Amino acid sequence: MVGAVILAAGESQRMGEPKLLMKIRGKRMIERVIDSFRDAVDDLIVVLGYNPKNLVPILTQLGVRWVINKNYREGMVSSFKAGLEGLKGCDAVFLALGDQPFVDRDFLSKAIDAWRVGAKVVSPVYKGKKGHPVLFDRSLFDEILALQKNEFIRDVIHRHGENHRVIEAGEWAVTDLDTPESLRVFREKS
Repeated sequence: MVGAVILAAGESQRMGEPKLLMKIRGKRMIERVIDSFRDAVDDLIVVLGYNPKNLVPILTQLGVRWVINKNYREGMVSSFKAGLEGLKGCDAVFLALGDQPFVDRDFLSKAIDAWRVGAKVVSPVYKGKKGHPVLFDRSLFDEILALQKNEFIRDVIHRHGENHRVIEAGEWAVTDLDTPESLRVFREKS
């Protein structure tokens, strides 16, 4: 069983407004991210943190499970750990960003195929730069859950480099929509 943890805990400070509620081609950003994964995985959970009341009604309407990370200010690691706790029954889990509205489903299928034939970590890469979402095998869950405040997800990835598979992907894999300018450029391209 493959799951996805979608990180949606941030404050959207650089954007100046709740970016996951912003519309992209007629749908909220968070809805687009969820849609990308819904048919590709068996289970998913959204990790909330800052001001969760904005997203809870939307997630409830979409029938999506969510968890609140009270330690969201500690960063991505704490949010991924909070989501991973809710998906411990999965054999592999994607770490997905809530501000990546157009994850390619073909990549998700290729990542799952690579995992099925032995990869412990699978990442997309675009022009030599690794991106998200990243798929992690269940054998790494305890190691991820044991990460301390000064450690990063990439530390786990580096420790398992021999079992890390990268798959060529589009620019979407390295695109974060963090500022009004990045959103404007994204909208012009799409």
